[in-house]
Amino acid sequence: MPPEENLELYLKPTPFIDSDSPSIVEFAKQSIGDAKSDVEKAVKLFYVVRDEIRYDPYNISITHEGLKASIILERRFGYCVAKAIVLTAAARAIGIPARLGFADVINHLATERLKSLMRTDIFAWHGFSELFLDGRWVKATPTFNISLCRRFGVKPLEFDGRHDALFHEFDSRGNRHMEYVSDHGSLIAGNFEKEAMEERKK
Repeated sequence: MPPEENLELYLKPTPFIDSDSPSIVEFAKQSIGDAKSDVEKAVKLFYVVRDEIRYDPYNISITHEGLKASIILERRFGYCVAKAIVLTAAARAIGIPARLGFADVINHLATERLKSLMRTDIFAWHGFSELFLDGRWVKATPTFNISLCRRFGVKPLEFDGRHDALFHEFDSRGNRHMEYVSDHGSLIAGNFEKEAMEERKK
């Protein structure tokens, strides 16, 4: 961790990562159960967000409400960025510093319907969470729920709180799955739109 990094920034609620929302706080506390360490808590949060919030890339709302953790939690579905926002907010709610990370990826197993809608096979600004655990940042991608993975023959991502959980390069049959094209880094998301726009200009 760079010496100038202020972890307090990654614990504060924001307009999108509303970690002080009663629903987010309750969700986080229920999800971690009797877990004691931050690593155990983060792992439990990951699996609940991964599997209980359905991945849906066809209903994306790029609005203030559509990107608000408490609203996403209430709807119980979302795309990669939305699910990462919920995981990040829930982590902050229980005192784990967390932030959003972004990368461009190619999903080699994307449906023709989705590629037609996107007009590309590149998923720009794919979102994931970064959690500060045991003195370092660890990436966690809670995007694909396990039922979806089973349906498409994709290996579900596992997370142990110590190693990065990024998309698999191949599916369970050895076919190309995810290819990371570029890494945009992380955002505090105190002002999500402003930070994203500034990052795009670089």
